[in-house]
Amino acid sequence: MKICVLGAGVAGMTSAYFLAHAGHDVTVVERNSGVGLETSYANGGQLSYCYVAPLAGPGVLPKVPPWLLRRDSPLRFSPRLDYYQWRWCLQFVLACNAAQSDLTTSRLLRLSFYSRKLMHAMVESEPLDFDYVQNGKLVYYMDEASYRGAVTTMEYQLSLGCEQQALDRDACVAREPALTAVVQDIAGGIYTPSEDAGDCYRFCTSLEHIMRGGEHPVQFELDTQVTGFVRNANHISAVRTNRHDIEADWFVATMGAQSVFLLRPINIDVPMYPLKGYSLTVPIENDAAAPRVSITDHKRKVVYARLGEELRIAGMADITNYRADLDPARIEVLTRQARATFPGSADFSRAEPWCGLRPATPEGTPVIGPTRYSNLLLNVGHGALGFTLACGCGKIIADLASRKEPEISLDGFTLE
Repeated sequence: MKICVLGAGVAGMTSAYFLAHAGHDVTVVERNSGVGLETSYANGGQLSYCYVAPLAGPGVLPKVPPWLLRRDSPLRFSPRLDYYQWRWCLQFVLACNAAQSDLTTSRLLRLSFYSRKLMHAMVESEPLDFDYVQNGKLVYYMDEASYRGAVTTMEYQLSLGCEQQALDRDACVAREPALTAVVQDIAGGIYTPSEDAGDCYRFCTSLEHIMRGGEHPVQFELDTQVTGFVRNANHISAVRTNRHDIEADWFVATMGAQSVFLLRPINIDVPMYPLKGYSLTVPIENDAAAPRVSITDHKRKVVYARLGEELRIAGMADITNYRADLDPARIEVLTRQARATFPGSADFSRAEPWCGLRPATPEGTPVIGPTRYSNLLLNVGHGALGFTLACGCGKIIADLASRKEPEISLDGFTLE
């Protein structure tokens, strides 16, 4: 069958990969001049298969008012006259309870474990080059209450199949000696040995190279803006672009936060809003001072991932608008925090700042699967877990388009 994938971020690229491997004739449509140039370009780099607890948790709401008053807050809200922004915020508040958080966590773990299996198989079978490393992840906490809550979450996740360890302050530094500069700030940490890291943009470009020369070559329509759909009752016959119409048997929407502007005119309302995140990519100067394990500073919501000879620092979430424009103040905060955490580790004078829009749902689960149209599938709303969940979601899309039952349950992930 002929299948058209709308968007060439990591969700679109993995969807196209598994669709092509299923024997389909695949075309990827992308508005940029290359693949992986928006949200996938310089994300946090962590593949967090076990640490998937949603942002909407029972302990989040008391922290929100102080966060909103601080310039260095990990979460910032800029209210707009936008119904969808306020609706998202209300739904997020309603999701901030223990029962919903546990349910979301169990659903995300089901999908992330599946995605991990597929990623590991792909790494073994394909000539991918994206600074991939299986280096584990350490999340450290700065206060006892947060650490105790993390231990409780860990115990719940252990029952769902995670392999994690609770570490005291000294054990955290023993696991990652580069944390010496902040040892007095650490109350404890959770270490997950099975977590990976990699450069998401290079993963996308490697997949592009593989798919262009594969047994079923994938076609790429770059510099092509999708403007709408051609519909016949509950069937999509083509997508309209700024260049020409593209007909297909199936269409897959993977355009991240921008998907809502394509879907709303055809009466598909995905509960999704962008969370603007920021990152720095800096060349490592002192090998011993840079972390080898992936690190997450839980209080500041900042992640550190070693990608070859560079350190990727990413974090923050701004609920503001649909523009990926850099805020120098947020970059300055990220730089200051990184310098203090790993002093002397990298050359910050050569830092490459970036920001992107994480397409998030209020509960934290992506939207995958069918719509009211018989041949339109969704693969959107991954939030901060797009890289982590990409392989699992892509394989599910390929199974659905092939009229096959997905290997895992889609309970909690479909639009309904």
